[in-house]
Amino acid sequence: MSLLYGVEGAGLKSAGVSCDCLAHRFGNAADHPGRRPVYDTDMTDEQWQVIRPLLPVPAWLEGRGGRPEGYCHRVMLDAIFYVVDNGIKWRAMPVDFPCWDRVYAFFRRWRETGLIAEFHDRLRGRVREAAGRRAEPSAAVIDSQSVKADAVVGSGSRGYDGGKKINGRRQHLICDTVGLLLMINVTAGDVTDRQAATDMLPVLSTRFPTITRLWADGGYTGVLITWGLTVLHLIVTVIKRSDDVCGFMVLPRRWVVERSFA
Repeated sequence: MSLLYGVEGAGLKSAGVSCDCLAHRFGNAADHPGRRPVYDTDMTDEQWQVIRPLLPVPAWLEGRGGRPEGYCHRVMLDAIFYVVDNGIKWRAMPVDFPCWDRVYAFFRRWRETGLIAEFHDRLRGRVREAAGRRAEPSAAVIDSQSVKADAVVGSGSRGYDGGKKINGRRQHLICDTVGLLLMINVTAGDVTDRQAATDMLPVLSTRFPTITRLWADGGYTGVLITWGLTVLHLIVTVIKRSDDVCGFMVLPRRWVVERSFA
């Protein structure tokens, strides 16, 4: 799919459109009432100008089928940002946004085609460059967190974490040295750190071939270290907590992924 959003103005459906998204310029978004930004999650004009060139060209505009979109792309993104930031149900979306099922269909279509992940990766690269780093990371940090599951969660997707004494699920996270997300995998609570890492690290090496070093805690010791070095050419360094220290302690490198969980 083409990601070149900058289309020339020839063929505009209206000479007086109020938004420069493709749904307004070439689609049917003008048929729906406009919306005034009122929430903290609404994009500013400056943020929209950064995000706009990253958006995909719709299939209908490239002659690949489908009807012209009837809702403003900027408003759709504002609606998704509102749901994510406030942690609400899709059906609880405020009425000044488009109907929730249209917003969800917009989000689902992007997710199924991998555009959400690509959008996230592009923005992560921009944040790294703004921090004076290269867009692609060369090192990462891995950790896991167990979360108690509600009684309605099926037994097939939950398990008992004996170390944390939690019956639920475990989320395994890999971030860069800034704390930005690279990969996440949600498993049953009885899946160990080493088991999850064995599944995640080959994918990590494929997606981010520039990563050559990985920091982890004591749960990743054992054959994983030698396997990572010989098979993936990945140096796994385990940073253990000192037995002489009581209470909270900031550990080198590991604190980054702990902050990401927080």
